[in-house]
Amino acid sequence: MPLMPKRVKFRKSQRGKMKGNATRGNTVAFGEYGLQTTTASWITARQIEAGRVAASHFLRREGRLFIRIFPHKPVSGKPLETRMGKGKGEPEYWVAIVKPGTVMFEVTGVDESTAKKCLARIAHKMPVPCRFVHRRHAVA
Repeated sequence: MPLMPKRVKFRKSQRGKMKGNATRGNTVAFGEYGLQTTTASWITARQIEAGRVAASHFLRREGRLFIRIFPHKPVSGKPLETRMGKGKGEPEYWVAIVKPGTVMFEVTGVDESTAKKCLARIAHKMPVPCRFVHRRHAVA
């Protein structure tokens, strides 16, 4: 079942701008390895689910997967062969807005080569170019 909010304040939203780099959610926080975007895009709930399924099939209950993005934004669409005017269309699907540097997925509990293969499978499902990142451990 695709991700979507339980309830929202407004049913329809405007498209908005996706300028600048990610200032939040741009470091590996929960796992050891992460998948980071290099460009801005909308990631649909279906694409997030496809990445989750691909990772869970590959990991086979070994390790843990963290999904760091959530589709909060509704995208509306009008039916085909509809004339102009008559208002905004109904919400069709939900998207997560990702900016360059956003960490989308994280993996822990597996070695680096397994994590690379797992995150590469997720990256194939994503509409944006991604890169593999490590957790930065604090020097004590």
